[in-house]
Amino acid sequence: MSRKMLIDGDIGSSDDNNQYDFDLFVIGAGSGGVRASRFSAQYGAKVGICELPFHPVSSETIGGVGGTCVIRGCVPKKILVYGANFGPELEDAREYGWQVNEKVDFDWTKLLHKKTEEILRLNAVYKRLLSNAGVKLFEGEGRIVGPNEVEVIQLDGTKLSYSAKHILIATGSRAQRPDIPGQELAITSDEALSLDELPKRVVVLGGGYIAVEFASIWRGMGSTVNLCFRKELPLRGFDDEMRALVARNLEGRGIILHPQTNLTQLVKTEDGIKVTTDHGEELMADVVLFATGRAPNTKRLNLQAAGVELDKTGAIKVNEYSQTNVPSIWAIGDVTNRINLTPVALMEGTMLAKTVFGNEPSKPDHSNVPCAVFCIPPLSVVGLSEEQAIEQATGDILVFTSTFNPMKNTISGRQEKTLMKLIVSAESDKVIGASMCGPDAPEIMQGVAIAIKCGATKAQFDSTVGIHPSAAEEFVTMRSVTRRIAAAGKRKTNL
Repeated sequence: MSRKMLIDGDIGSSDDNNQYDFDLFVIGAGSGGVRASRFSAQYGAKVGICELPFHPVSSETIGGVGGTCVIRGCVPKKILVYGANFGPELEDAREYGWQVNEKVDFDWTKLLHKKTEEILRLNAVYKRLLSNAGVKLFEGEGRIVGPNEVEVIQLDGTKLSYSAKHILIATGSRAQRPDIPGQELAITSDEALSLDELPKRVVVLGGGYIAVEFASIWRGMGSTVNLCFRKELPLRGFDDEMRALVARNLEGRGIILHPQTNLTQLVKTEDGIKVTTDHGEELMADVVLFATGRAPNTKRLNLQAAGVELDKTGAIKVNEYSQTNVPSIWAIGDVTNRINLTPVALMEGTMLAKTVFGNEPSKPDHSNVPCAVFCIPPLSVVGLSEEQAIEQATGDILVFTSTFNPMKNTISGRQEKTLMKLIVSAESDKVIGASMCGPDAPEIMQGVAIAIKCGATKAQFDSTVGIHPSAAEEFVTMRSVTRRIAAAGKRKTNL
């Protein structure tokens, strides 16, 4: 009945609002939770939100307003990426006439201090946004007591109980550790952003975003980096051609790759941490980073009290409106394990506020979501990869590519190619995928994403005048088909 009411645009009668302490109570003040709270309040809802006390490294009892992205994710990571880029940039500057001393010192402590200042500033900004919107913020751990009741456990152990017409869970996810001997000697991305000293020797386990980004960061700052991952190439799920270029670039920057490799043991020694691989190889490290995935933050929410259903990964099951099987309880962001990106959580929070309080049922649109991997140089994509396009194809696929040496590299002498790629439906001429690996890829891809979201055709790309000289102009000057793949020519990959 509740699902039908939702689709009809009737979330429930306003006559019973007075029997609840809040119209909406949100557990989790990360990007998605804050967005949903503010926008719901703007529609006139009485909103409460709770979040764990602030700390740069999260645990089951500490967190902070702003959540993973702001405190221990995208923002501080991007600051470190900026810092790491200066090392190679200084090398390249010599060929542009800059007289750079042979030895240039890097102060990790200073950068970390600046990073912490920035996340503290943003933490305060998020609190101010909530306050200005009229949202009541509680510091403590939130738990579900029933379909319309939450409990907030404060720092001193005091328990506060509140009723709410609607409850939103936006508790995000947490880094996971593989179960291998000595795993307690390793760190996750949380700790990696707050190390007291820059490690000279690093072993990174993992082949996803976080693994390649931190490998790039530490290598850019001068560390020796060994990157171990299970597949033949890093970044499983991305376009294979792009993955291959990322791997070449990582190696070109001096990162030592160990494909099809797992770790079996970590042992503390006088010389550091001895890491053993499943090939019997031994590596020495000052820091071992586990970047082996994240799990939804649901264990301590007491969801069983209301009968909220989870999937096999522990993620909260929701319908297309972000509503759980319990009509009064909703969930957005990483805790639902749909597309685990901050802008997606923001979109889901916006749509939820419209649906529940704006009398405008709105489904989050998870199609053509652009994303970026901030390795050095970065990778950015939107739409379908070549492999996904082939798998989903009902007709022929046209692939356009451009590989070139960026103009900046022609002077610096850096041997590092940029690759740009468009995937086009031969039948409709629509551009259904785009990807780029090279400097400024995320900045360029955001504009391309708008075109693809609007259903732009290859002819419309071709009719667009380019900005010269720029790498971006390649997206509107790729005239020749690199390859045409027949609908029957589906191929599988296990890279």
